[in-house]
Order: sequence, then structure tokens, then C-alpha cells
Amino acid sequence: MTQRVRTFVVELSLIVALGFALALAIPQANAEMISTDRAQAGEERSRVKALIERPEAAQALQKMGIAPREAGARVDAMSDAEVRQLAGRLDALPAGGALSNEQLLLIVIIVLLLVIILM
Repeated sequence: MTQRVRTFVVELSLIVALGFALALAIPQANAEMISTDRAQAGEERSRVKALIERPEAAQALQKMGIAPREAGARVDAMSDAEVRQLAGRLDALPAGGALSNEQLLLIVIIVLLLVIILM
């Protein structure tokens, strides 16, 4: 009876792992409105400057040899298209602690392997 339970648990674990793998293989789509309005560019410019003024970012810029005021001046000197592109790249960055699909799949596989080995 215990062998049948063990076999059932292993098969169920493999089915769940396959389901996770299939779910994570589906690509994610991100869509955003892109505005060419001058006011939008000014808003994005102020958002980028606010990010530069954050203590962590200012400290990182200092380590790279860029003074925070100089970084602000560089943002002011950027064209609207460059600011939009930079703001878009900043928006695309994952928040701290976010796992990618590959990392999550790897964790699930490792947990399943540990379950199978420890049985």
C-alpha cells in the first residue's frame, strides 16, 4: 500500500510540475500607452530626475564618479525622445525581489526533486 501511495504522490508531483512548466512557458504581454505629448515628456523627465535624487541612486552615481547635480543636468540636456526611452526602460525593470519565470520553474523543480528523493 505504501508503494502505491508513493507512486501516486510522485506521479501527482510530476503532473503538477508539468502544469507549472506549461504555465510558465506562456509568454507575458505588456502593453502601455505611448504619448508624444510635450507635457507627458516633462512628467517623465521629472520622474527620472526624482529617481536620480533618491539616496540609493545618488550614492550609486557617486560611486561611478557622477555628481547628483551633474546627473540632473544631463537629464535636462536629454531630448524628449531620450527621456521617454529612459523612462520606459526604468518602467520595464522588475521591482526588487521579483522572480523571473525561469527562476520560479527552477525552484519548483528543485522542490519536487527533493520530495521525490526524500520519499
